[in-house]
Amino acid sequence: TAAALVVPRSRFAVVGGGIAGVTCAEKLAAEFPSEDVLLITASPVIKAVTNFKQVSKTLEEFDVEEKPNSILEKRYPNIKVIQSGVKQLKSDEHRIFTEDGKEYMYEKLCLCAGAKPKLIVEGNPYVLGIRDTDSAKAFQKNLTQSQRIVVVGNGGIALELVYEIQGCEVIWAIKDKAIGNTFFDAGAAEFLIQKLTGENQETPIQCKRTKYTTEGNEEKEKSTAASDKLGSALGPDWHEGLHLKGTKEFSHKVHIEILCEVKKIYLQQEFIQLQRTSLTFPKEEKNVEPDQVLWPVYVELTNGKIYGCDFIVSATGVVPNVKPFLDGNNFAVGEDGGLKVDKHMHTSLPDVYAAGDICTASWEPSPVWHQMRLWTQARQMGWYAAKCMAADILGESIDMDFSFELFAHITKFFNYKVVVLGKYNAQGLGLDHELMLRCTKGQEYVKVVMQNGRMMGAVLIGETDLEETFENLILNQMDLSAYGEDLLNPDIDIEDYFD
Repeated sequence: TAAALVVPRSRFAVVGGGIAGVTCAEKLAAEFPSEDVLLITASPVIKAVTNFKQVSKTLEEFDVEEKPNSILEKRYPNIKVIQSGVKQLKSDEHRIFTEDGKEYMYEKLCLCAGAKPKLIVEGNPYVLGIRDTDSAKAFQKNLTQSQRIVVVGNGGIALELVYEIQGCEVIWAIKDKAIGNTFFDAGAAEFLIQKLTGENQETPIQCKRTKYTTEGNEEKEKSTAASDKLGSALGPDWHEGLHLKGTKEFSHKVHIEILCEVKKIYLQQEFIQLQRTSLTFPKEEKNVEPDQVLWPVYVELTNGKIYGCDFIVSATGVVPNVKPFLDGNNFAVGEDGGLKVDKHMHTSLPDVYAAGDICTASWEPSPVWHQMRLWTQARQMGWYAAKCMAADILGESIDMDFSFELFAHITKFFNYKVVVLGKYNAQGLGLDHELMLRCTKGQEYVKVVMQNGRMMGAVLIGETDLEETFENLILNQMDLSAYGEDLLNPDIDIEDYFD
């Protein structure tokens, strides 16, 4: 008789080679050096955190580098990387089935499969979703032959993209009143817009990040891997080293259409049959003329305007990548489509945890923390999930990680350092708050959100050196009413008060 198939059993399995998954696997491998940790990932490269720096209690800075999977196995001999997508999870049997026809058993599982771009339409060759390094590459290829593009979306990626593009007309459609709504208010947007219209761009500060890409085997992989294989998310300097220059010779040409969304997209043939008119690129506020040029694709906006363009960039956020895991498993799913996790990163199913973009934080959060699908949170969640899995196995209790006390994120926009703390956009505070501002054109923008004399959030753009002071003021919820407007007075050294 043929021997029964022996399914390998591991104490820990992690799905996903992004920041959350890799951080989780590394932490588990370090805590349990004699146990095997399986890392199942569809990609030949993993995302590794490098140059990690704790800037303050809650603020952290790091670079993200793509590394070959083998690097991980060299660093941690007990990590076994399985390069394959997941086909199915049978949580009641503690089994995972991979696309390549194998199955694995686990004791504890952490799902870190990330999220994928929310496309305005699926399957249109003229619509590109940008979320990861591969899609940025495809984007650059298209840009070299382009004269006009339409960018849809108002998050960090759209913002950076529009700033970096040169020599190509950009119609930027946003559903809000002001740009960068996910990170800023109208004031901060205005401060940054000056950068957008300034013709002479300073040379950007060189980015230290070195990139490992799968250059050599790109061609042969293209044929085997479908284009919808998920890359990992982009970081703040993803456009460095990509020459984002279109065909035209001028620098910035950006026209922003506010308070609108995409109503319909027409291919050239459909548009000709409709016999409607599209608009030329608006120059100043003169009457906009009908366009004589024939474009490959046309976008009709909800405000009634139609623009032709070479292609459309969909930078409209992400949806958690839960599909392969839902079938046959009774996961509790959040409103945003993520797997609900409690304060120990545990999903609603026994022995299954989740971290990063795929999960939805469903514990009662600290009043100054909220979930946002960012690299910093992916790293923190992956690390903390591993701690929770370890505590569970060892039968220990564990406190909520300090990184969930205060929302804190540091990034770069338009070459400015940007720090956002707490409820920086008064998220969830209703009308019961006030804002204080300080702004030096071209230099710095400081905004604090106050409620009942206490600081609830802040946006700092430029080299303000206020992040640690403000972090402490938000964390200790001190009553600041006595300082009034002086809180942001540049002549008063606020740090001296609160050391």
